[in-house]
Amino acid sequence: MSPSGGVTRSTLRQQIADALRDEVLAGRLPPGREFTVKQIAEQYGVSATPVREALFDLSAQGLLSSDQHRGFQVREFSIADYRAMAEARGLVVEGLFRDSANRVAVRPEGLASVRRRAAEAVRAARSGDLDVLIGYDLRFWRELGQFVLNPYIADFLARLRVQAWMFAVHRLRAESGDALDPSVLWGGHEELVEAIARGDHEQVHATLHSYYEHALFWADRLEARENTDRT
Repeated sequence: MSPSGGVTRSTLRQQIADALRDEVLAGRLPPGREFTVKQIAEQYGVSATPVREALFDLSAQGLLSSDQHRGFQVREFSIADYRAMAEARGLVVEGLFRDSANRVAVRPEGLASVRRRAAEAVRAARSGDLDVLIGYDLRFWRELGQFVLNPYIADFLARLRVQAWMFAVHRLRAESGDALDPSVLWGGHEELVEAIARGDHEQVHATLHSYYEHALFWADRLEARENTDRT
């Protein structure tokens, strides 16, 4: 791990948490990697207190696991975990749009930014640029989440998407390195945001369904490959 710039006192806890999350999502901190508060504090040249707070924040988000004696460890997610994440996202989001009048408030002025995120995410997916895709994909869904009236649901979905990328990133890189087969990556962001803008609930539902089906299809392919490798 290498810090990507200076860390100021005023945002120390959040900056450390963000930096570590970025390392995990970039695949530079692989699942199972262990470290202690002392190691991270020395890495960033800061005191132990904000580091400990940042690590507990990431643990609460399900990104790290902690052990009183061994410190912290990047959490490992199984294919079954990934399937459960996709199912949970699908159930919650489809439920939101079934009763969107009471649970979702789309602000037209907010769609311009979402459209930009969508365009960049699709461009990255088509070119197989995983690092760029992860950043824009998370921003796209986070900005869509601002339209959800219940902030607890929005926060839950945001955490699930980070966890899903944690599961996916090192497996995708193992498949073909930094330049991926675009067919592996979902790129329906623009289609989804335009359906939302039109108020086309049927198309929103269909696009979301394709999103979850894409994730489950990839999980099936991973499982088949792992079963083949074991035989």
